[in-house]
Amino acid sequence: MILRKALVGTAVHECSMTVHNADISALFNRMADLLEIEGANPFRIRAYRRAAATIDDLPENIATMIAEGRILSDLPGIGDDLAAKIEEFAMTGHLKALEEVEARTPSTLALLTSIPGLGPKRVHQLHMALGVQTLEDLAKAAKEGKIRHLPRFSVEAEAKILQEIAQFRERNQRFKISTAEDFAHGLTAYLKAGPGIVRVVAAGSFRRRRETVGDLDILVTSENGFKAIEYFLAYDGIARVLAKGPSRSTVTLKAGIQVDIRVVPEISYGAALHYFTGSKTHNIAVRKLAQAMGLKLNEYGVFKGSRRIAGRTEEEIFSSVGLPFIEPELREDRGEIEAARQGRLPILVSVSDIRGDLHAHTKASDGKNTLAEMADAATMLGYEYLAISDHSRHATVAHGLDSKRLSAQLDEIDRLNDQHGTESCRLLKSCEVDILEDGKLDLPDSMLKRLDVTVCGVHFRFDLGIEEQTRRIIHAMDNRHFHILAHPTGRLLGDRPGYAVDLDRVIETAKTHGCFLEVNAHPSRLDLDDLHCRQTRNVGVKLAISTDAHSTLGLSAMRHGVDQARRGWVEAADVLNTRPWNDLKKMLAR
Repeated sequence: MILRKALVGTAVHECSMTVHNADISALFNRMADLLEIEGANPFRIRAYRRAAATIDDLPENIATMIAEGRILSDLPGIGDDLAAKIEEFAMTGHLKALEEVEARTPSTLALLTSIPGLGPKRVHQLHMALGVQTLEDLAKAAKEGKIRHLPRFSVEAEAKILQEIAQFRERNQRFKISTAEDFAHGLTAYLKAGPGIVRVVAAGSFRRRRETVGDLDILVTSENGFKAIEYFLAYDGIARVLAKGPSRSTVTLKAGIQVDIRVVPEISYGAALHYFTGSKTHNIAVRKLAQAMGLKLNEYGVFKGSRRIAGRTEEEIFSSVGLPFIEPELREDRGEIEAARQGRLPILVSVSDIRGDLHAHTKASDGKNTLAEMADAATMLGYEYLAISDHSRHATVAHGLDSKRLSAQLDEIDRLNDQHGTESCRLLKSCEVDILEDGKLDLPDSMLKRLDVTVCGVHFRFDLGIEEQTRRIIHAMDNRHFHILAHPTGRLLGDRPGYAVDLDRVIETAKTHGCFLEVNAHPSRLDLDDLHCRQTRNVGVKLAISTDAHSTLGLSAMRHGVDQARRGWVEAADVLNTRPWNDLKKMLAR
């Protein structure tokens, strides 16, 4: 969707504070949680959740959009009222409507709904019966055996709550890569404007594109480290300074993430970038190579005795120990150094290799845009095809399509394709088909055979045992209309672990049956993980990198899926949707 400029004369809104998309998304989700605990109007609650999801999917910072005077109500799921609330928070750091709700209902209760098994009604019950307000209160009540005596609770439920609290605390020490990206972009843009600062790059696990990030490592080059650090410490997003030195500092941002900054001279840029990108085990392995050659390698350069022989670029660092450049995503000490020495490093897939997206939704189910709008957005991205994969009928909460509604959608896709011809992105007839508990697919074969591609996934009964869940998926693959296994473990990063499944058997079955596995690019999923991406590739099963987009904005998440695949050593030839449609169509013929 193209956003119009607001007609406000020459005035441009200026945000008075550093605001990240994650801040506003969290704000709206907290509002929805508290309203749900209070038993408020469900439509009002859903409006806040839809707005939060839209903001999560935004490929650019919403504060920048406000500063440029763009109309936020043009965004899907955001009307004038919510747009005004976003601007209010961006300008003042406060949201009056939320403060009014928090005056009635403790804000800490919203966090408790993040514990699996505790919905708003149960949280309200715990609050009223036991005075539980915080995570600590909840853990204390469970340890003292008070929860088991409440209606609809049990000894088992109480034990499960303690287990989930421990897992929740562990999960929430890290940030999704998309959230960290928003933080990093704002900070690096600020630093690049600093006096005497030449280069700024976010290194560490962020540069290696890990799916979650614990902190941010920022590398700066400048000949005056003291001035660079002073400028950094003036950043208005900083909540607390943990350490400060002439060329380094550690802080915590208001968003909660820790940032470590290091300033080095330009001559040491390559050595420092390699060192601070990591991983630690990769760096140790490279340093051992240097030592074996009589060299000293550290963050300042490569030295032979007291003479510096390399350090300006990463290419110099690798070359000094006899290696070609190794992409950051591979630097996990998982065989990349041996592969580099043998000339067997993969040529990793890139976003430019992607010819289409094989998983996207429209307003027909739980998406936000029409068929035509999704097609236009895909065309703008240069895609040759876009699979419209709205949910099947079992997914009632997502307004899943039965055979009649799906049939009508397929006819509409045919009309749009005929109308636009070859000038526009081709819409593929698809469906995200539920895998039922017995392994059958949620639509009859008479409907499935009309589809260009099926995207089949597990959306309920995540609690099945590993053998039963594995058998369920394998049985689904027996259907000759099964093509791609969607989000193969069902996980939601930071919120829900994947269901128990034997992926080794699933991958082997996919190979023998001619099926494929999805790398779901949505930053809350990134499912498959990097290790199973590599395993799938090694077995010879092709992957589909797809966004699972629920709006035109969601299509921009493709880069996250590509990053995940790159960490799994995946090349363009390993990916289904790097192929033109005519070639892909042949691969889908089982």
